[in-house]
Amino acid sequence: MKRRDFLRSAVAALAATGVAPAEAQATEEEIPRRVLGRTGQRVSIIGLGGAHIGALSDNAAIHLVRTAIDNGVNFLDNSWDYGHGRNETLMGRALRDGYRQKVFLMTKIDGRTAALAQQQLEQSLARLEVDHVDLIQFHEVIRMDDPERVFAAGGGIEYLERARADGKVRFIGFTGHKSPEIHLHMIDTASRHGFTFDTVQMPLNVMDAHFDSFAQKVVPVANRLRMGILGMKPLGCGAIPPTHTATPVECLHYAMNLPITTVIAGCDSMAVLEQTMDAARTFHPLSSQELTAILAKTAAAGQAGRFEAYKTTEIYDGTSRNPQWLG
Repeated sequence: MKRRDFLRSAVAALAATGVAPAEAQATEEEIPRRVLGRTGQRVSIIGLGGAHIGALSDNAAIHLVRTAIDNGVNFLDNSWDYGHGRNETLMGRALRDGYRQKVFLMTKIDGRTAALAQQQLEQSLARLEVDHVDLIQFHEVIRMDDPERVFAAGGGIEYLERARADGKVRFIGFTGHKSPEIHLHMIDTASRHGFTFDTVQMPLNVMDAHFDSFAQKVVPVANRLRMGILGMKPLGCGAIPPTHTATPVECLHYAMNLPITTVIAGCDSMAVLEQTMDAARTFHPLSSQELTAILAKTAAAGQAGRFEAYKTTEIYDGTSRNPQWLG
């Protein structure tokens, strides 16, 4: 296929993924919000990632989280395994003094068995200093047999449904960074068990458009099921800006332009947080010409997943190095 034809088809494919959720009216000083799929909750179009705050001192991490919330970021991401629990502990401290009531709080667990899912969720609640989280997600669904393990007799979904009935979680979702086919298998396996996830999280960035694309393969399916879609790795874990194919703001705007709810951004400094919030405040839907230009600039670099190591290697697979977390 000629390069011009490829770009035309890529733009068409991304346009066909659906229409972005409606945004609340916002001034230039405000961060817009969208509806998180079937949950009906309105959340900011950027979410604060929990993985990076552990790189900061305790006081700096707490200050960063509270600054984000004070400026309108109300979606917070975390995970049971981030920093061996330190990241949840830091976020829990940041949510004291009334900040918990201002946010939609999400964390993740690795446990594929009901017993381990319960143990990890209880630990997360204690670290976060809360009696419930708004969203719990199965973390790192990156193996083709993960769905069967989650939905097996005695699997993790059994406990999370009980936890939801008990008021410890409000909504249930899953994440993964490896392959769109694994995501689709998880969604299909859930359907065969009479279950629909409330949310799904996946890497969505300018490189994804060119290689084994979550945006093209998973986003349309999730939108048809009214799942809340969470984008992550908008800068490809920092790998995209050094290619000089797209600026950080272009990367963020591209991800926000997809028909998803929230782009989760890792912020390890106040400067990165400010840049991310400014990108949200200045976002406008991209024209077809703007989208074509971004795809044209990133096409060569995006081939073969060269800058998406989470898809093509095990470098980001924490549960592969720690299989005991799965059970």
